[in-house]
Amino acid sequence: MGSKRGIILYVVGLVLTIILAYETTSSSAQLSTNFYDYSCPAALPAIKKVVEAAVMKERRMGASLLRLHFHDCFVQLAGPSWEVPLGRKDSTTANKNLANNDIPPPFLDLPALITNFKNQGLDERDLVLLSGAHTLGFAQCVTFRARLYNEANIDPAFAEMLKKACPNTGGDSNLSPLDPSPSEFDNRYFSQLTSYKGVLHSDQELFKGGSTDELVSHYSRNGEAFTSDFARSMIKMGNIKPLTGSQGQVRVNCRKVNQ
Repeated sequence: MGSKRGIILYVVGLVLTIILAYETTSSSAQLSTNFYDYSCPAALPAIKKVVEAAVMKERRMGASLLRLHFHDCFVQLAGPSWEVPLGRKDSTTANKNLANNDIPPPFLDLPALITNFKNQGLDERDLVLLSGAHTLGFAQCVTFRARLYNEANIDPAFAEMLKKACPNTGGDSNLSPLDPSPSEFDNRYFSQLTSYKGVLHSDQELFKGGSTDELVSHYSRNGEAFTSDFARSMIKMGNIKPLTGSQGQVRVNCRKVNQ
């Protein structure tokens, strides 16, 4: 499964690389939703077609692509659709450890999560909304075992259900869905949190008597608000210190720096 997902991501990246190649000499200093209108008007339809095909072949691809966007923007500083500001280039360095270190781990408490996001120019609403990306995908047992066996703020029946897939020892790579509809973009993630059924420690921290409780409650009741606000936060995250114009590079292979 891992190799299959890697191939699909490579194909998506290849399409992006071919399209971006038209703009290697651009001197634009800003991202723009019409960045390719003149140089490559077929760009967005081509990308959309490849991504849709990838998700149809592998339902978890949606979550993988969201995580890819988180990595790109945090490190280099069936749901909603939005106009994506284009023209962001890749960095001239690649550091796997840096990529993993800058993404907030699932063990952080709320104050640390808020600080992590604030360091990137994102506020508490962005934290809640972007955490809502966990409406898609699965988590490995190793990322939530400590919560299952050591924390009290979890629904007992829900914990027992998760323990069947995540024993106290072993089974580190066993998967559990992050919400009841892991292949659908909806607001059930927030409903789960208000019922103390968050899978990850960092998820449940968003609804635990702290400053983000009201936001979680709001989005658990209003799926349309979540959809529209999520799009705005994704755009905001995509605008974190982008490399444009003569900065950065268009990678031949998106997984490594050009030689």
